[in-house]
Amino acid sequence: MYKDTGILHENAVALLARLIETPSFSREEEVTAGIVSSFLSAHGVSDIRQKGNNVWALNRSFDPSKPTILLNSHHDTVKPNPGYTRDPFKPEIECGRLYGLGSNDAGASVVSLCSAFLDFYDIDAMAYNLCLAITAEEEISGHGGVESILTDLPPLDFAIVGEPTGMQMAIAERGLVVLDCLAEGRAGHAAREEGENAIYKALEDINWLRNYRFPQKSDLFGEVKMSVTVINAGSQHNVVPAQCSFTVDIRVTDKYTNEEVVETVRRNLKSRVTPRSVRLKPSFIDPSHRAVRAGLDLGLTTFGSPTTSDQALLDVPSMKIGPGESTRSHSADEYVRLDEIREGIEIYTRLLGSLLELPEQ
Repeated sequence: MYKDTGILHENAVALLARLIETPSFSREEEVTAGIVSSFLSAHGVSDIRQKGNNVWALNRSFDPSKPTILLNSHHDTVKPNPGYTRDPFKPEIECGRLYGLGSNDAGASVVSLCSAFLDFYDIDAMAYNLCLAITAEEEISGHGGVESILTDLPPLDFAIVGEPTGMQMAIAERGLVVLDCLAEGRAGHAAREEGENAIYKALEDINWLRNYRFPQKSDLFGEVKMSVTVINAGSQHNVVPAQCSFTVDIRVTDKYTNEEVVETVRRNLKSRVTPRSVRLKPSFIDPSHRAVRAGLDLGLTTFGSPTTSDQALLDVPSMKIGPGESTRSHSADEYVRLDEIREGIEIYTRLLGSLLELPEQ
């Protein structure tokens, strides 16, 4: 740690309280973007950039000849669910917990990464540059989030993505593909056995989706998972339906690309298959990567994450790690423990200190 731990923690908690009391739903993050920018400026960061509701900054002695580590988390939130018994926008500290919407997902990661960035901001002799990016629209996988600024950032070599993981290292993440499928038949009168029933055609395809197993299994995730989650057909009881639409949710492992999975489905289904997007790619970092080894040296563990984050939009090796617990995300009366923020700052700085080839203080 190169700055006083207590001051870093105190400033981080104060920043998180300001973020909690400021609504920042996806695509409505203008004010919290300003809060993050003002916080960095108040703590000596001289060149802060913004595009849309995304804020980023580089370390003071940025050197284009050096590789760059991205520190990324998101400042947008979902809307509070009806189960809240507290005011979601009123930051309250009780029994060592800071309550409020976005405190855990991913406000604690935001403020901890900001603190770690500030800890190294003025240091000259680092093996890597640092790029801090606090971005928007993660909760909706929006095009106006981190994806929209990647061409504005310097070339990246590695990324730390802040999400609640209990400060353990997610070295892989499932990808997500959603397919809209349409089975087509021919309308007719049900009483006269006319037409071709699109529901029956859809059922054949659904049965294939239910039973098919992709041959390669991931060491971290096991099999690719395909689930039919929505189905619609028919208009009235005596008309054979000419169309039946259904939706497929596919969680892709590190053994396949999204495109490979879509192509396999298309080859085997008679229905028309239209992917909504193949942007949310599965991710994987080699366990022998120096960042993973540095984390293991700190006593951290590795795991594969079933949830999707902005990690899916990055084309560089990355790990997902942050304070808080994934099970609290989007829950009523969301909270993060104050000691989790302290731990987040400490582990981020120790991990970066090792990667930046700086001695611990």
